[in-house]
Amino acid sequence: MFKRLTLLWVLLRGDARKLWLALRHPQAPGWLKWGTAAIALYLVSPIDLIPDVLPFIGVMDDLVLVPLAIHWLLKRLPPGMTEPAAKRSTPRSA
Repeated sequence: MFKRLTLLWVLLRGDARKLWLALRHPQAPGWLKWGTAAIALYLVSPIDLIPDVLPFIGVMDDLVLVPLAIHWLLKRLPPGMTEPAAKRSTPRSA
């Protein structure tokens, strides 16, 4: 169980970083900004698909749905949108 949670954290952290880079990209589509806002709103909203008062199941929907939604948004981006811009380095003359 701990290995699965660790793997989920690594995937979410990587996807969250890609989403942040895509949002900061100058050609970021408007639907990406709306989708990210909807995910953030779902996280802070008291309305859930499964209420959080249920001891274990209520929290699990957030732990499953949010990473799936982030991954779904990232899969619909044009290629190269989540890659950081390559820095040009000028060679120094010796």
